[in-house]
Amino acid sequence: MQLRTLIHIPIVHSAEDMGSASDVLRQTYIRQKGLEAWEKSRFLIKQFWADIDAAVLALDVNFSQMRIYQDGLPVCGFEAKIVRDLAESQTSGKNYQIVAKLMDLGARLEGTEDLELLLKERELITSGNASPESCTNLASALVKSNLLDKRDYFIASRIDTTLQSEEVGILFLGALHDATAKLPATIKVVSLEKFSQGEISRGGREHSGQ
Repeated sequence: MQLRTLIHIPIVHSAEDMGSASDVLRQTYIRQKGLEAWEKSRFLIKQFWADIDAAVLALDVNFSQMRIYQDGLPVCGFEAKIVRDLAESQTSGKNYQIVAKLMDLGARLEGTEDLELLLKERELITSGNASPESCTNLASALVKSNLLDKRDYFIASRIDTTLQSEEVGILFLGALHDATAKLPATIKVVSLEKFSQGEISRGGREHSGQ
């Protein structure tokens, strides 16, 4: 049985990625950890995305046979426009710029998430339910609402129904998610580092090194 291959990149969201919720997240973070910690985290996230950018674009693959799955991108029919607009925006994060570059190289973009679930999560983040006073942190608020789990099942289903055996999938997904654990055994999930080093070939086969 030929396995399908999915490169999983656990990502750290920049404040810009969160759109209208960014101010709430910034205020919550600073209130909990302080302004200096916030500034340091912004620097580290910027470096993180620079490293991902370089590694992804250096992949030895036929990009026309790559399928992209993106955290927060709904199935809506105008996914490419969303990515292009965000990539060109002065206030967007690096994530969408990388996805746009992959599209320019021929990779196919897939709507990845359920729009209704995304809207519910955005409402939770921007409401008082996500404040430090009512919840230890934003992560626990999302877990308690069961939204992350519902999103993960939807994401896993989208990948399973769209990723073809001759393709390589690449998933940009927030580190809190567990969607890869919900994928069928016919999809082999690999890290960007392992795939870059040639330890995994397309089709999910591991190289023996001999």
